[in-house]
Amino acid sequence: MNLQKSVEDNGYRQSMGQLLMLYTQVDRLIMEVCAQRLTDAPDEDAELSLAKQVGDESRHVTIQRQWMRQFGAAPTPLITPEQEQMIREYFHALPWIDFLADLYVCVEALGSEAVERIVPLADPGTRESLRIPLADELDHVAFGISRLRKELARLPKAERQTFLERLPARIESLADAFHGFGVPVRSLFEAVGADYDRLCELLEDRQKELIAELTFGKQPPQPTHATAVVSA
Repeated sequence: MNLQKSVEDNGYRQSMGQLLMLYTQVDRLIMEVCAQRLTDAPDEDAELSLAKQVGDESRHVTIQRQWMRQFGAAPTPLITPEQEQMIREYFHALPWIDFLADLYVCVEALGSEAVERIVPLADPGTRESLRIPLADELDHVAFGISRLRKELARLPKAERQTFLERLPARIESLADAFHGFGVPVRSLFEAVGADYDRLCELLEDRQKELIAELTFGKQPPQPTHATAVVSA
């Protein structure tokens, strides 16, 4: 794809602008729900990890908003204030282990995977705006998966197995709830050049990998401070 031509294409600019707005809204919501959970963190390690993530997500919002202004993205939210409040309340009410599963498996790991699939199709400025956020997501996902493994290890074997067996349905339920918000995800992804059906297949594969990591059959990923997840 000719990236410069893509930037000049009005359809691409409108769709990528909306995706940038969506990414920024999601990062801000993650910042808020992590801040809400700080006082409920079960120990200092979890508290420090959540605090770090609040700072990371704040930085992501700043980076992305700065790029959106340069890009010329319309500042129209895709998620309404009422929907944002529903998301905050949902995550605030979750038990700790469910919070880990929903935020770090359903939102962080699978969400960042979807964003990474857009990066090669994006213009250079958008790729650069996502470089630091995607690098930080490696740490966030590593914390969430490692911590979820720790919590699962404390459960009786049968209860742990039931939790893992229900995880795919949990992911699907959250995806359905998001699609119920009316965000035209398929059309936006396809407008910037993505094969949406193939993307869904890749996300399903990633979901299976994540669940395998939680079954104690392999070591979870370790936090990393890599800064070159995507090429500038």
